[in-house]
Amino acid sequence: MSSDRSYSGGALISRRTLVAGLAGLSALTAAKKRIVFIAGVKTHGYGEHSHNAGCLFLAKRLNESVPGVETAVHRDGWPAEPSYFDGASAVVIYMDGGDKHPMLPHLETLDALMKRGVGLAVLHYALVAPQGEPGDKLLQWIGGYYETYWSVNPIWTARFERLPEHSVTRGVRPFTMRDEWYYHMRFRENMDGVTPILTAVPPDETRQGPDGPHSGNPAVRSRKGMAEHVAWAYDRPGGGRGFGFTGAHYHWALADDNYRRVLLNGIAWIAGVDIPRDGIASQTPSWKELFETAEGAMPADFSREKAEQAIHPRK
Repeated sequence: MSSDRSYSGGALISRRTLVAGLAGLSALTAAKKRIVFIAGVKTHGYGEHSHNAGCLFLAKRLNESVPGVETAVHRDGWPAEPSYFDGASAVVIYMDGGDKHPMLPHLETLDALMKRGVGLAVLHYALVAPQGEPGDKLLQWIGGYYETYWSVNPIWTARFERLPEHSVTRGVRPFTMRDEWYYHMRFRENMDGVTPILTAVPPDETRQGPDGPHSGNPAVRSRKGMAEHVAWAYDRPGGGRGFGFTGAHYHWALADDNYRRVLLNGIAWIAGVDIPRDGIASQTPSWKELFETAEGAMPADFSREKAEQAIHPRK
């Protein structure tokens, strides 16, 4: 006589119930949002452009804080295997850019992903791309990029006093942060599809640099006292989302709850995650955690005070 019942952990369970439960677990796993990070090699000093550390940190916080998300981090450059992108809901690129941008040989791969509606977040130096096809693709994929001889990259203290209503700003309160905030970015015409997320007025002295690929230009100098967008969200007309964030020079900035929440919200949003009303809450890192994960050799005289001063300078 056959039985439709099994024991599990001392409890009597219907096989039909067990099969249904396993099917539900399989469906839940299949529905997970896979977010893949691509971290560039280390090129700057201790705690600056910490691409690997920053990606590992953000991936860990997403795994801890967002149900239904799984992450992967590829360190030290572009993944050799295209299968790395299989099943991705979103791609996050955090690396040095410019004329030797590691993404340049892979525009076709990224374009195919974008056409399937995969989200894309581009952080800091990775926003710097040559004019022509690379810049045009970033305009199509995330709505903006850093154009040399047009955009500038000073380090300055930004005061974000007003935030727009958007999923990426949920739970984010006004905050102040010193960072290498790029600005005067090249955006889509009429900001079509682009929603500014972080906007502040740069100090006039940051506009006074001489003409050059990064230092300044007449258009930047003509905008003294005007607000600039340093982070934005983008809805692609054909489906898919983009997120640009010009900060992220200093690893220590991740200690700030609002700064960190913008990044986590933005990355989750491009993956199609429903952002909670109060945003994505995550554990505030200890300075010990940040010091231990920062890439590069710690200077002998480095201290928490110096790290805090780098991102929140005294007046």
